[in-house]
Amino acid sequence: MECVFGLVGNGFAVVAADTSAVHSILLHKSNEDKITVLDSHKLIAASGESGDRVQFTEYIQKNVALYQFRNGIPLTTAAAANFTRGELATALRKNPYFVNILLAGYDKETGPSLYYIDYIATLHKVDKGAFGYGSYFSLSMMDRHYHSGMMIEEAIDLVDKCIMEIRSRLVVAPPNFVIKIVDKEGAREYAWRESVKDAAVASA
Repeated sequence: MECVFGLVGNGFAVVAADTSAVHSILLHKSNEDKITVLDSHKLIAASGESGDRVQFTEYIQKNVALYQFRNGIPLTTAAAANFTRGELATALRKNPYFVNILLAGYDKETGPSLYYIDYIATLHKVDKGAFGYGSYFSLSMMDRHYHSGMMIEEAIDLVDKCIMEIRSRLVVAPPNFVIKIVDKEGAREYAWRESVKDAAVASA
């Protein structure tokens, strides 16, 4: 029941993901951050099996940092997306990761970009994308309301529309979402949309 989606606007890219850690019919927590900051100007939003998602995104994050440490310059967003796709393709023939990824970044030369990478190592540069059951509703909302050159306020309004549509239409809808943005100022958390708070564990 995971929901990850994102879009590119005028000088920025925004990604949103549900924050539910689910196994079978059990909800373990509702504040799991599924959007990892790769470096100062890149975000990677992932859905899939929890172990694969955490392990693979951390592996990509550390390798992107290693490249910058060794070479003194960061990978471009396109290079990071191709590296990620290559690692998924290599693993596909050995021990595949069940992870779907939206990789967003900002480069001085090319501006913002968003890359769609699925678990069988398909790579596409897109203006908008989504994974999970929530994609049925978020993609239809974005098809209707998205246009190139959106300002941040318009994009966040559209993200909120997608979240409301998912919550009202999906049978087992995740209650909470995190929204992150990347632009020339860098990658950062923008907001949380919470309808359920994790209760504090009562002491025995």
